[in-house]
Amino acid sequence: MRLLIPTVDLDLRLLAEHKGHFERLGCRVLVSDPDVIDTCQDKRRTFGFLSKHGFGTPVTMSIRMALAADRRGELRWPCFLKRWDGSAGKDNAVAYDRAEMQFYARRIPNAMCQEFIDGTEYTCDVYVDFAMRVRCVVPRRRIEVRCGEVSKGQVVKHAEIMDQARRLAELLAVGPGVITLQLFLTKTGQIRFTEINPRFGGGAPLSIRAGADFPKWILQELTGRRPRIGFDAFQDGLMMLRYDAEVWLQDADVKSWKV
Repeated sequence: MRLLIPTVDLDLRLLAEHKGHFERLGCRVLVSDPDVIDTCQDKRRTFGFLSKHGFGTPVTMSIRMALAADRRGELRWPCFLKRWDGSAGKDNAVAYDRAEMQFYARRIPNAMCQEFIDGTEYTCDVYVDFAMRVRCVVPRRRIEVRCGEVSKGQVVKHAEIMDQARRLAELLAVGPGVITLQLFLTKTGQIRFTEINPRFGGGAPLSIRAGADFPKWILQELTGRRPRIGFDAFQDGLMMLRYDAEVWLQDADVKSWKV
């Protein structure tokens, strides 16, 4: 095996720690360094990184700090609650008052509080090559999401989103491989980053279909070739619609299967 591409959050830290062992066996692992993984997976550290480097991001605080701010009349409702170590949109909730915040805080493990952002949600697929250069950024508008996974999305060439996503990835030194950034574009045109996922995202097939051929580029680099990559050389406006479908079977159909 010459290449390993992790796609599950739980694998990332372990693979990052042992990346050198795989490389000595001739297997390249497309995973970021452990410290980068920690910055991405701890939402408190993510907020600190984004704030330090001047990126727009929701104000983030502990539940205790949020309740104290509310007592002083300084907290704006509603607020968004989630796990600081969460993923896949699990255990997220919107609290509209103090009582709701206390209710959800007792039920969400490792809960933290964020400013609620009203806007259009985007995901960016960012390709970082083996030399750690950002080569392509594909923004995708998240039209519909189920259980943290996009079910309807559309490619949108937004120059400012693409430029900020590139700068973020370069400053964090994330990669190589495909990195997934999540953000909101507010009604006033502000970009507010919310998540950094140092792995392939579930909606990446839309970017690939639009012309950002990540698998091809990765295999070309792995075999010593130089892929021809245009930073914005992908199809604008392409939409992906995912849906459930029924499959109808008779007993005879099932019995004919060879397991």
